[in-house]
Amino acid sequence: MRKRFVLFRWELLCLVVLSFAHTQCTSSAPSFGERGYAEKGKASYYSDKLRGRKMANGQPYRPGKRTAAHKKLAFGTKVKVTNPRNGRSVKVRITDRGPFTGGRILDLSKSAARKLDMVSSGVVPVQMEVVKEGKR
Repeated sequence: MRKRFVLFRWELLCLVVLSFAHTQCTSSAPSFGERGYAEKGKASYYSDKLRGRKMANGQPYRPGKRTAAHKKLAFGTKVKVTNPRNGRSVKVRITDRGPFTGGRILDLSKSAARKLDMVSSGVVPVQMEVVKEGKR
């Protein structure tokens, strides 16, 4: 009888541990483009020569607006971009496609680049997080 009780306790303990481990393994990480979705990579910023040219969403590029280009996020998506070197961050709206240079995840407007203090560097590592989903 005692052996059966010890075995039952052991089985119960294993069941509890496995159920806890299972809940820890299931990911509730946001899907691509959803609020909370994040990426790390490098960001650059648009040249002043592009002022007034049409972006992929049809609007003209305006260096004073806080906008960005991303390869796949929906237009209108708002993202928080942080420069981990200095802790500065800025919220931008996705209005264009790009960048098309390997390793880069965003092209920022000049206003956003200034806010991150990256104008003199040109390209900096960034962390990006979706704060508001765009319309698909």
